[in-house]
Amino acid sequence: MMKQITLRRASRLGATVLLCVSQLSACVPLALTAATVTAINISLDRRTPGDIYDDNSLEIRLRDAIATDPTIDHANVSVTAFNHVVLLTGEVNSDAQRRHITALAEKMNTPHTRKIHVVNELELAGRTNLSSRLNDAWITGKVKTQLLRADGLSARAVKVVTEHGKVYLLGLVSRTEAELAVAAARTVRGVTHIVKVFQYI
Repeated sequence: MMKQITLRRASRLGATVLLCVSQLSACVPLALTAATVTAINISLDRRTPGDIYDDNSLEIRLRDAIATDPTIDHANVSVTAFNHVVLLTGEVNSDAQRRHITALAEKMNTPHTRKIHVVNELELAGRTNLSSRLNDAWITGKVKTQLLRADGLSARAVKVVTEHGKVYLLGLVSRTEAELAVAAARTVRGVTHIVKVFQYI
């Protein structure tokens, strides 16, 4: 099954925004320095350096806000930010808690004052066990591998997040690249759903 989340706001490139999430790690020789690897990653990323900084800052600040909020307990929340779209995945124990976490995310601002869009995919359920999380990590790794193998697709343009076998694809992509990414993810055993969280360019 495939789901698509559509946003009614324009990207900085003037395109209609759709949602989709996970960034692939580039394979680089071990001889490269950390600074060189970082430079390569940024050069292959379609976001501006400012947007990358904003996204990393958003993730850190929102994770900290959730972790230190006394009203949020027995929750398992993953935060992923890509080009000012914040994807929330995981499990919470009440709808009130789910709404509260959305409100926390919506209050976050960025140094460049760009409005963020929150996509709340949190489920009302108990925390996943270690086996489930390991399976999700395995699926994410396999999807990334398939994206790297796909012809006509810049794998660094796509970020992958997996929760309960559901794969979320995010990134700045063309519509052709979006379909190539979906086709690649579909080949991975254990994928139950694919959710596109793409921003089209």
